[in-house]
Amino acid sequence: MKQQRKFMTNTYKLIWSDEALEGLKEIIAYLENKFSEKDVKKFAKKLDRQLEIIQTNPESFPFSPKSKTVRRSIIAKLTSIYYAIDKDTVKLISIIDNRKNPHSLKI
Repeated sequence: MKQQRKFMTNTYKLIWSDEALEGLKEIIAYLENKFSEKDVKKFAKKLDRQLEIIQTNPESFPFSPKSKTVRRSIIAKLTSIYYAIDKDTVKLISIIDNRKNPHSLKI
C-alpha cells in the first residue's frame, strides 16, 4: 500500500494597497459597463485563482521590467497584478489595465 504524503502549503499573507484596490474597482466598473455579468464572474474567478497562486507560490511569476523587487502576474490578456514579497507577506501594489501607459505605474 502506497503511503500518501501530505504537503503543508505555505500561505503568504496578502496586503492590498489603496492603489491596488482602486485599480480593481476601476476594472470591475469597466467590465460591468461593457460586458455581461457572466464575463464579470469569469474575471473574478481568474482573479481569485491568480491570487491563490500568488499566495502559495509568489516567486512563480517574473520580476517586472521596471523593478527587481516587484513581480508581475497577468490575470487576463488586459489585466496584470504587480506585487512585492516581504518575508511571509505579499503586498499587492497595483492591479492595472495593460492598455494604460506603463510609465504611469507607481512602483
